[in-house]
Amino acid sequence: MKNMNKLKILALGTVVAMFAVTGCNDDFVSTKPLNEVPSEDVWKDPGLSQAFVTDIYNGLGNGGFDEQMLASLTDEAMFTHPGRGINTITESRSNPADIGWVNNTLNWTSMYQRIRACNLAIENLETPQFENTGQIQASVLQGEAYFMRAYFYHQLLRYYGGVPIVDRSYKLGETDYTIARNTFAECVDFIVADCDKAAQLLDDKTMPSGRTSETAALALKARVLLYAASDLHDQAKAATKSTLLSSFQNYDLLGYSSGSQTERWQKAKDAAKAVVDLGLGYSFNLAAPVSATEGTANYANIALAKNGGERELIFARYFINAKDEGGAWVGRNNGPNGYHNWAGNTPIQNLVDDYEMMDGTAFDWDNPDHAAAPYTDRDPRMDATILRDGSPWKPRTADAAGKDPYNEIQTGQYQIVNSSGSVVSYFGLDTRQSSIEDWNGTRTGYYMKKFIDPNPAIVDQNTRQQIPWPFLRYTEAVLNYIEACIELGEEAEAITWLNQIRFRAGMPAVVDAGAVLRDRYRNERRVELAYEEHRYHDARRWMIASETLGQKAGRISITATLKAGKDVKIYRYDPDNYNYKYEPLDIDPGIENRLWLDKMYFLPIHRDEINRNDKLDQNPGYESQ
Repeated sequence: MKNMNKLKILALGTVVAMFAVTGCNDDFVSTKPLNEVPSEDVWKDPGLSQAFVTDIYNGLGNGGFDEQMLASLTDEAMFTHPGRGINTITESRSNPADIGWVNNTLNWTSMYQRIRACNLAIENLETPQFENTGQIQASVLQGEAYFMRAYFYHQLLRYYGGVPIVDRSYKLGETDYTIARNTFAECVDFIVADCDKAAQLLDDKTMPSGRTSETAALALKARVLLYAASDLHDQAKAATKSTLLSSFQNYDLLGYSSGSQTERWQKAKDAAKAVVDLGLGYSFNLAAPVSATEGTANYANIALAKNGGERELIFARYFINAKDEGGAWVGRNNGPNGYHNWAGNTPIQNLVDDYEMMDGTAFDWDNPDHAAAPYTDRDPRMDATILRDGSPWKPRTADAAGKDPYNEIQTGQYQIVNSSGSVVSYFGLDTRQSSIEDWNGTRTGYYMKKFIDPNPAIVDQNTRQQIPWPFLRYTEAVLNYIEACIELGEEAEAITWLNQIRFRAGMPAVVDAGAVLRDRYRNERRVELAYEEHRYHDARRWMIASETLGQKAGRISITATLKAGKDVKIYRYDPDNYNYKYEPLDIDPGIENRLWLDKMYFLPIHRDEINRNDKLDQNPGYESQ
């Protein structure tokens, strides 16, 4: 779509050439461009106004489905291909000249460009210049613009802390375009007010898929208030956990230096409850855990937005096959190299280890039974999230079908008997020693499965998929409500809802209390929302980043030796034929050497922005860089 608020000027040579042909025809000179619309005309036409607001959604990019994913900045995953700015953040090397990789939807300049578009829409739709036509209502379009402005500001807030609030469109000829950062509290209040306004304007409106709604506004408000109540944004709490933050003189830019954290948790609880009470979601209100098979299927349905799982989606980014967008290539970007895919954001051992056993106890490598069969009797969500050695998967392509007629993931080293009858070592098709695109092999021994369509007809390296990205989903709101209840001491209510999520996944009820319950909840949120762009923010706002995001990334080494008398010509996973050894190891520090420094609680504002706007204060830890 053309930017309908931007004036373009014809090249001088083009104008001269046209003038030479037309002479002094005044009618030609006053002709409007055929491929653009003057900004003053946009707001007089309902269709053009809707098109302008629709274009604002392009600021969402591919959602979280970029080739590089936020999961790889966390203890969920690592990016297989170094040198693209991921390590700058995971190794705490961010600085004002080089922030490192951030999602394309987080670029400071592009966010403010989208915020300006929201401001233009809000201003021009306040007094509509057109009559409502069918579904095109000025109030609805304005509600969408309020929500999108709130969303863009919430993106900036959770990465940078307080940012300048620009609530109007600047005009040419103003005396000053610089502006200071607002406090964190002012930003929270501003975003909440925008959410409330959006909810009011969108009240009871039926919105098409991919556009916001009253429910989305309520869910975003709940998320923002949950973050605001967290320890990172409470000066008294943060100061006890970080020397750097305790010595920062402008803490109001990062959180609250006064007021009651308990009151903030109450606001977060009330906002989340407003969403929970809508009764949305998928497979809630169970009285007992479903079977493991059902638990895996339930979780897959939610991730794929199929078979009822689409009811979870409150606000999502959708993809269609007719349009070639980056977000449709999730399978190619993250799938196994043995299927000619790129192994982009591979799960690390740290995440795998945090899936509980089926009985609700923790997995433990020091337990001999666990270590001998680390993927047996685990939380069913693991099998819907992660491809590991022996996982059934799609049919291999023709060049690999003879090497793996069983269509199973191969990420280990195995013995086979060759045509001469000798026992030789064979590296799996999905390893970095594979005969197929070894440079794209996993470094961790795992592959991402969540969000990848399992349909065998979708050949990931050359077929786009249409799985939506969940910006906001119902279970997140439920988890937000649980967290607020725990922090307010309302543990019975928290456990009731926590067990609803666990029962759906096939996991047993929890009966914990106090700090144990809080840790249990945090792990539940970790596995339920894996790969959904929550862990990076959760670990920071809980101030547990040093022991999570800063820990070395782990991998698995798998070796399989033939049992006595066994004769296997073509490998497949089979404990009857093989003795398996599983060894958890750290990723080679030459590939990634994770380190946490407290400056990484907030990203630096780029020096170019500081140079353009001398009223901007830099975040702690970056002032002298």
